[in-house]
Amino acid sequence: MASKIKNIIFDLGGIFIKINYQKTEDAFVQLGIKNFNEFYKQDFVSSLFENIEVGAITPQQFYDGIRDIAKINLTNEQIESAWNAMLGDFWVDRLHWLNTIKNQYNIFLFSNTNEIHYKCFMKMYDGLQLPNTFSSYFIKDYYSHTLGLRKPTTESYNTILQEQNLVASETLFIDDTLKNIEGAKSVGLQTILLLGNINLVDEVDEFFK
Repeated sequence: MASKIKNIIFDLGGIFIKINYQKTEDAFVQLGIKNFNEFYKQDFVSSLFENIEVGAITPQQFYDGIRDIAKINLTNEQIESAWNAMLGDFWVDRLHWLNTIKNQYNIFLFSNTNEIHYKCFMKMYDGLQLPNTFSSYFIKDYYSHTLGLRKPTTESYNTILQEQNLVASETLFIDDTLKNIEGAKSVGLQTILLLGNINLVDEVDEFFK
């Protein structure tokens, strides 16, 4: 089956950006939201976080929602800092690797994210002063807050497949969250679940052997 792969759809967090969900939980706990993990985890989001990730609410509405949860008069800046705490460094070597496989496969990105995180990691990327724009690594980079859909809904995957005229069985989807992998499998995508410190390049090479 691997020999039939023509397209690869990559996740962003945990694939090209180091993510530490615990840092965001710790930051919110320090702000006084002791039960933050009841509202947001890697594999679960409450309605407030889902709404910001599908672009249904603005950052200001999100900040107001956090204040409502916290029952504390937190500033937008405090909330933004805690929310962005999970975002680590880019794996620059993995980005360079994309340039080596772009002639072999049609490369796409699909990330569950939001306007606040997007602005933060794009600023981080710009700080790397690499010759490529981030979007240029991909035929198209999809983000849940602009697509209006988030993983693992079947509609999110099917929308991308239809828009790009991709055949699901010819498309490899790579993500670090099991629920997203299961959603991708449900529409016929080939998948790689990238966990922990597994090397992305090695795992893809192994898949194609």
